[in-house]
Amino acid sequence: MTSRPALSPLDALLQTADSALRTVFGAHRASRPCPQPGPSASPAPQALDDDERRLSGALMRVNHVGEVCAQALYTAQALATRDPALRAHFEAAAREEVDHLAWTEQRLAELGDRTSLLNPLWYAGAFGIGLLAGRLAGDRVSLGFVVETERQVEQHLESHLDRLPAQDAASRAIVHQMKEDEARHALDAQAAGAVPLPAPVQWLMRGAAKVMTTTAHHI
Repeated sequence: MTSRPALSPLDALLQTADSALRTVFGAHRASRPCPQPGPSASPAPQALDDDERRLSGALMRVNHVGEVCAQALYTAQALATRDPALRAHFEAAAREEVDHLAWTEQRLAELGDRTSLLNPLWYAGAFGIGLLAGRLAGDRVSLGFVVETERQVEQHLESHLDRLPAQDAASRAIVHQMKEDEARHALDAQAAGAVPLPAPVQWLMRGAAKVMTTTAHHI
């Protein structure tokens, strides 16, 4: 992976602000086609009733919030690290997560639903955690946060596959591909030198994620 020279403090600040504004308020364009239902899915899409549509919308909103947080985490860690190769690693992961933002936004629009009204708050919180981990704990612990975050997201996505209406093949295809991508991101972070986080930190992250997912389900 080719690394680029470190930015000046002002350029880094401007790039960080631009990334935050684009993530929270911008429209996103995927570099990959939106996943489509596979051969095992129902050949003729079935209409969702109102309750099913609301459930799918709520779950896809939670998934979108997860991707907002992933963008914030990777952006903060890219800003914090002094290793050009690791910075390039975080930036590449963030670019792939843009696909997830675009896919979930598209599906929410198709369902007649919206993204979370609290996205600026979610972004700020995840950015703060990523920056703190990178600056105070170092690169290996910062990568450990990536591993733990991606594993938790993968578990959430698995639970959503169980909860999404069986006939909502479009949402299920997106969630399935996201789950595969998140698992790969965790493995990539491990390969880059991540260290396991202490159990209390893992519990704290799970608690924070529970608050976020419960709130985003409705707001």
